[in-house]
Amino acid sequence: MRFQIDNRDKNARACTLQTAHSTIQTPIFMPVGTVGSVKSLDAKDLVELLDAKIILGNTYHLYLRPGDEVVRDFGGLHGFTKFPNSFLTDSGGFQAFSLSKNSKPDEKGIKFKSHIDGSMHYFTPKKVLDIEYNLNSDIMMILDDLVALPASKQRIELSIKRTTAWAKEAIEYHMSQKQKGIGVEQNIFAIIQGGTDKEGRKISANELCSLEDYDGFAIGGLSVGEANQQMYDTVEFTTEFMPENKPRYLMGVGTPEDLVENIERGVDMFDCVMPTRNARNGTLFTSFGKINIKSARYKLDDAPLDKECGCSTCRNYSRGYLNHLFRARELTYFRLASLHNLHYYLNLMKEAREAIMQNRFQEFKKNFYAKRSTK
Repeated sequence: MRFQIDNRDKNARACTLQTAHSTIQTPIFMPVGTVGSVKSLDAKDLVELLDAKIILGNTYHLYLRPGDEVVRDFGGLHGFTKFPNSFLTDSGGFQAFSLSKNSKPDEKGIKFKSHIDGSMHYFTPKKVLDIEYNLNSDIMMILDDLVALPASKQRIELSIKRTTAWAKEAIEYHMSQKQKGIGVEQNIFAIIQGGTDKEGRKISANELCSLEDYDGFAIGGLSVGEANQQMYDTVEFTTEFMPENKPRYLMGVGTPEDLVENIERGVDMFDCVMPTRNARNGTLFTSFGKINIKSARYKLDDAPLDKECGCSTCRNYSRGYLNHLFRARELTYFRLASLHNLHYYLNLMKEAREAIMQNRFQEFKKNFYAKRSTK
């Protein structure tokens, strides 16, 4: 991986990250392709209509179905999905935690029951990396011990202890595998934990960031029930302990406001299911805030979703047509709505980057909020 900072505007950063499959300019939002597919879209949509340089795949789901060895036999995620640009795969720890009523972490990993057939499985730091080697993702997230908030101080301390131990095991294993020619072009990120406890975040960040062979670092365990301002304060505090010369990734966040606020605090990379999930449920993001397309008020509305949007949906279709498609439960709606929401998110990142490069991020942020107050 090559990584460089192109410009800073206070704490906001515009960077360039190059993997074996694409050059990624940050800030960047990664569409979520849980099972190797961004819901309702294909690789051509992602490349030709959205110009997506990196998307996220889910290690847990791909391991259970179709199986990481199946994906490997198709040439990894790139050969299997035909998406030519970069993939980031998360560790699957969150899904093992959230989807199984019988998941149980211990000192060596996480035991969990498949939500598909009830079979039992065990994720360890090495097991997760072996899966990700088969997936051939460009960025591999390691196994971490996620804690739901609120949590006791003792549980947070245990999470930090486990996450650090697993990170040490993972990086040692990855470096040994690279010597064998495995995962040579794959990059590995560690995940900082600590809840909203500042002392915990400082300890976790210092312990993980001292492992210099990691290619980047993520902030995990946020947007899991805490107030927005708590999240922002935790991110602002944590980035102080993260290296300047490596990518910073905030996992599972979030709304357009969350992205803008955390770019200001020094984050480079984001992912979230929100734009596609909300699209399927009728909520569409615009320059002037959210709209609920199923509302009867849009039945005769011949305007595009967002007059400032250049996506293929806004260039070709009206609010009235999308209202009809949604109410008729027409499958075409999901594609058109997802294209719009993802275009909005990706374009927001491009505008933020341009503002950082021109040292006018505060002006960009002010205008971003001003538009929302006029809807």
